[in-house]
Amino acid sequence: MSARARWWVVLATALAALTTGLCAPVAARTTPPPHTAVLDGARLQQTKARLDRGDPQLRRAVRALTFRADKWLDQGPWTVVDKPRPAPGGDVHDYLSQAPYWWPSRTPTADNPWGCPYVQRDGERNPEVDSGTDRQDVEKTFDSAYDLSLAWYYTGERRYARKAGQVLRTWFLDPATRMNPHLDHAQFIPCKYDGRAIGITDFSQSYTSVLDALALLDTGAPGWSGKDRTGMREWNTAFLGWLKDSDFGKQEAAATNNHGTFYDMLLAGLACATGDRALARRTVLDARGKRIAPQIAADGSQPQELTRTRSWHYSTFDLVAYTRLAAIGRHVGVDLWAYRGPDGQSLFKAVDYLLPAATGVAAWPHPELEFLRYAATDVVHAAADAGDARARRAVPLLEAPPGGDLWALRPAAEQLDSIAG
Repeated sequence: MSARARWWVVLATALAALTTGLCAPVAARTTPPPHTAVLDGARLQQTKARLDRGDPQLRRAVRALTFRADKWLDQGPWTVVDKPRPAPGGDVHDYLSQAPYWWPSRTPTADNPWGCPYVQRDGERNPEVDSGTDRQDVEKTFDSAYDLSLAWYYTGERRYARKAGQVLRTWFLDPATRMNPHLDHAQFIPCKYDGRAIGITDFSQSYTSVLDALALLDTGAPGWSGKDRTGMREWNTAFLGWLKDSDFGKQEAAATNNHGTFYDMLLAGLACATGDRALARRTVLDARGKRIAPQIAADGSQPQELTRTRSWHYSTFDLVAYTRLAAIGRHVGVDLWAYRGPDGQSLFKAVDYLLPAATGVAAWPHPELEFLRYAATDVVHAAADAGDARARRAVPLLEAPPGGDLWALRPAAEQLDSIAG
């Protein structure tokens, strides 16, 4: 081989190493890390290696993870076609959910079976939204797919992978049970709207975890076939098209609170998963001036979230989207943590604003119907990992969420307190 040919081989090898772990698949590695959208695939691979060497802390974390995964083994799979009545369009394959904070104002009668008109009661969840729609089933689908895929990746136990595959095929792929790739009827309000743009949050708040679950299964999970991979890629491509081009998608993109942040996170995550790195990069870059600068104050507070009756929940909730968006940015060469707005706004300041309440040093000074300290645990971890010294010092003082702190195994923020509770 000539000196010039050897130089090209060295260059190609170096480029492959640099791109390992990015959201677009890269070939030419014997055992590549998962090509995740949010999680750091190389970090997961390193964690798995430490676990295989017997790291005691990781072994404890895996026991907590498999405890969660074991509970899913005899549940589901779930499907959109099981609801008692179809979405307003009449197609049982269309996803349907109901606005959680809207209540009937009258006693239902034969002539007015819903008790219309519906009125809003912010922060108070109407229990009827959990019956007759797909909302709870989609949460179980997303949560189980993520837990089971992670459990398989770290333990190699085939039962976890096979169950994850069954759950995903039933919800997304099987012709008899699959969901249509749109959210035209999410968060409908009886007698008022057949669907609303804000219903996109039904997916945006957790679907990027499904994208990472798919990436884990794609590393060679038993029972997860090439046909499954192709089918999910096609579904995600169609869903991304709807998200970009539909009126609902455009409305949610224009939102100026957590809805807009979560929209960007979902858009960038889907772009990563389907290979559109340019869209993913542009979305993360735009979030600096479009989201952080106007939505985070100079002191780190999030004024629009503080107006809510669940201000602690929504402040941590919005930061879940921001920190996950920053993680996607890492895959496409954007450091969202480094951004400073014209008045000093930054993600670090937004997390630091939560630290007194997150560590139990001080009470949260804003309205909150149900304060749960552990809601901030993951976003503080994220800031600490990104280099925030105050957050790093706070980590030992954090409250673990129910089921244990799993950050070491899946270092990407989740919504740890449920608004449905």
